[in-house]
Amino acid sequence: MEPRASGRRGSAFTGQSCDWCRRETVSLHPHGGSTTKRLGLIVNPMAGLGGRVGLKGSDGLQIQALAREMGAASPAQHRAAEALTALATRERQVEIVTYPGEMGADVARGCGIVPHVVGSIRADATTAQETCAAARSLRDLHAGIVMFVGGDGTARDMVEAVGITVPVIGVPAGVKMQSAVYAVNPTSAGHIAVGYLSGEIRTLHDAEVIDLDEEAYRRGVVSSRLYGYLRVPLQRRLVQPRKSPSPLSEGASRDAIALGVVESMQDDVMYIIGPGTTTRSILERLGLPKTLIGVDVLLRRRLIAVDANEADLLRLLRQYAAKIVIAPIGGQGFLLGRGNQQLSPLVIRIVGKENLIVVSTLDKILSLAGRPLLVDTDDPDIDRLLSGPMRVTTGYREELVYPVMAPLR
Repeated sequence: MEPRASGRRGSAFTGQSCDWCRRETVSLHPHGGSTTKRLGLIVNPMAGLGGRVGLKGSDGLQIQALAREMGAASPAQHRAAEALTALATRERQVEIVTYPGEMGADVARGCGIVPHVVGSIRADATTAQETCAAARSLRDLHAGIVMFVGGDGTARDMVEAVGITVPVIGVPAGVKMQSAVYAVNPTSAGHIAVGYLSGEIRTLHDAEVIDLDEEAYRRGVVSSRLYGYLRVPLQRRLVQPRKSPSPLSEGASRDAIALGVVESMQDDVMYIIGPGTTTRSILERLGLPKTLIGVDVLLRRRLIAVDANEADLLRLLRQYAAKIVIAPIGGQGFLLGRGNQQLSPLVIRIVGKENLIVVSTLDKILSLAGRPLLVDTDDPDIDRLLSGPMRVTTGYREELVYPVMAPLR
């Protein structure tokens, strides 16, 4: 089995009190007690490493090494810290049980939590084997629920290790998060975990774990498969549904959207085109290739960057005014924060909310059944900026106004 949760210890996470947990220091019982519930915590230190540098994922040691060479940093530690804020009012009721170092102990201590640390990890790196071992250990220690931080590769490890034998909730920190086991944002994951342990959430359901073939994904071929199920607390408002593909019948609608976008393009503005089949239609209309699961950049209807990462976009933004064209993920409704982390908070801040062009077929909007479009950029200020009514192009010169929100934190 190829390592997926691989990561070197000694990250930039310092172990100091984190911003999210600064308001209250949590004191837990390191060995449990009659009134405490055990919350297992597993952090994949390399989750999301390939996102902002445009590598489409973080699976495999070679990709992780390349991402580090490109200056990438994993968001896993601070996403985990944000999830732990839900414990601020439950310090006498919840005990954290976790693995050493970057796999959980560091971030817990950084948030003022005294965890019960079990197991061991290699001095140089952690792999999928450590993730699986941690999951089994926490289950065997009777954790009431295991909160894991990562992406679909980490979810696959959880399936392999524990399947549906223990309740889990995922903290979204990876690049690919198509599975239905993740909360809509880290804080929601913490609330779900604590709510389940306290009995406020009582129902569990078996949720699908889906992952892509990353090598095929990088070639623009979307090849996903079902790997199994994890048992997740049923809280529809706080847990993302699984990604659903766009039906082929939407082709004509995508063509109409593309025609309208192309006609409105300004010569002195560059267009940052996000991933997806809807946005691909825009480049197809111009006779240009599209990186299906990447970000491409147009100027005067010509490609000036292919499969751009965050650094590429920031460099170009120093030269040109820009607009961003993005489409929501079918079924989930996420606009930002799932599979397009190259469009980072800094990129969005520079471009501005007024220069976001949201495109979606009407069928995709209707499939949300009134649920809002979602943003989870890893920056609460940007999430708040983007929240509210937003125009969505649904056809040729056809628009509707649809709500966008950041999931509750």
